[in-house]
Amino acid sequence: MKTRLLVTVLVPVLVALFVPAAVLAKGNFSFIVIQGSGVDGKLRSTDPALTDDFFAFADFSSARTDQPARPGPGYEVIRYYDDNGREFAFDHLHYYPETGYVYYDGIVGGWSEYDGKWYIANPNIKDSFENIFLKQTQSAAPFIAAAALSLLFVLAFMFRPTATH
Repeated sequence: MKTRLLVTVLVPVLVALFVPAAVLAKGNFSFIVIQGSGVDGKLRSTDPALTDDFFAFADFSSARTDQPARPGPGYEVIRYYDDNGREFAFDHLHYYPETGYVYYDGIVGGWSEYDGKWYIANPNIKDSFENIFLKQTQSAAPFIAAAALSLLFVLAFMFRPTATH
């Protein structure tokens, strides 16, 4: 009886402790989800420049700063990892690319010494981050072109000259 109870309680606790610790140690998030200024819905990215390192957005161990007076427009970023086909949100931050700041909200369902603090953003990720928006625009371009062509055909059909007898 004691063994079953111990296994029932201990195994989930160990999994809860070690899975996030493994992700934190190496980064390697599966993807990020972005929403915010100028984003319709949510964008999803697997860009390695943004997912392969826990410190991709800011070096939380050394880039701490005071809260900026005007951080500017920002984006909410949630980093996810995949565990045997199940997606889990790991942490949550706000990225301000124009002014170069990151606010680290913290680990989802947990905490760390980095939570609730402001950091200087890693300047090397700005281009990768902005490319996500370019890819979104490029992926929508064929649909926009098809819609425009369809509209032209409908208008041409509606306003075609009719033969009178």
